[in-house]
Amino acid sequence: MSDTTENEIEIQEDELFLKYTFNVDAGQEPLRVDKYLVNKILRASRNKLQEAIERKQVIVGGKAVKASYKVQPNDHIEVLVDKEPDELEVLPQDIPLNVMYEDDDLMIINKEAGMVMHPGFGNRSGTLLNALAFLLDDKATHKGKRPWLVHRIDKDTSGLIVVAKNNDAMAHLSRQFKDHTIERTYNALVWGSMDPDEGTVSTIIGRDQYDRKKFVVLSEDEKRGKHAVTHYKVLENFLYTSLVECKLETGRTHQIRVHLKHLGHTLFSDDFYGGKRILKGVVFSKYKQFVENCFSIMPRQGLHARSLGFTHPTTKEWVQFDSELPHDMATVVEKWRSAAKTYGF
Repeated sequence: MSDTTENEIEIQEDELFLKYTFNVDAGQEPLRVDKYLVNKILRASRNKLQEAIERKQVIVGGKAVKASYKVQPNDHIEVLVDKEPDELEVLPQDIPLNVMYEDDDLMIINKEAGMVMHPGFGNRSGTLLNALAFLLDDKATHKGKRPWLVHRIDKDTSGLIVVAKNNDAMAHLSRQFKDHTIERTYNALVWGSMDPDEGTVSTIIGRDQYDRKKFVVLSEDEKRGKHAVTHYKVLENFLYTSLVECKLETGRTHQIRVHLKHLGHTLFSDDFYGGKRILKGVVFSKYKQFVENCFSIMPRQGLHARSLGFTHPTTKEWVQFDSELPHDMATVVEKWRSAAKTYGF
């Protein structure tokens, strides 16, 4: 789905990439592809384009090419440029991280809710990337390594993140995300009892025209946004809330939050999308106090990236990583479970 077209370049935006697609002019003289792209794609820096070539993300005629390749008239070129944080010098900071697994190619981090993924406007420090920069810089075995964020989860979502430690790992993992072969499973606490209790949501998601920070489900004829697919299954029903498993086929911004709200089951305690108020149940004082107590225990959306599965970039074997619900979400789920048994809600 094309977002914009500039100077005969089709530009598509994904969770991880900006994809540029175009054909070389019929009168173009042979020129090294790295030099050609710098003059062709003005929105991408020289460093970004060089990284794309090194990661085999510059495709000519269906094949990845090296920097020395000379473009030919009418070549069909596709360039995937990683969407990275602003070009800032990342300050290494000694921030504790829960590293669940690590080898020469990658790390699996169990991110706490409340941690921003990378520096940006208003968040120059205290981020996951700051912590990773310190961790890799601090260890002798990491000499010459740098962290690449292969994907992202929201600040107030907890759970598993895979981090690449070299170019080859980044290219391999990024390709798996692009091809949708990565398996990502989330646990979500939602308002209400879902019916049916298992299904697939397949929609177009785009920015809310009235609030550009939010995303909404769009109609097919609006000709904007991106296709998003979420598979869901109810794990437990507490009458007024439910614990749901969500599997991502695509990875759009706020995808699970938007899809579940679209189904009428907003994430519990998701203030941004209207879930931090009582949406189900009869509002009497005891129930209201119970819900507000749950909000205070878990003052963020009830969403946890529980598992990650992918093909290891070096061994080529399938690897799977799982994490338990964090304390705040586990406590709230148990409170709803107990209340449903005791009080019938």
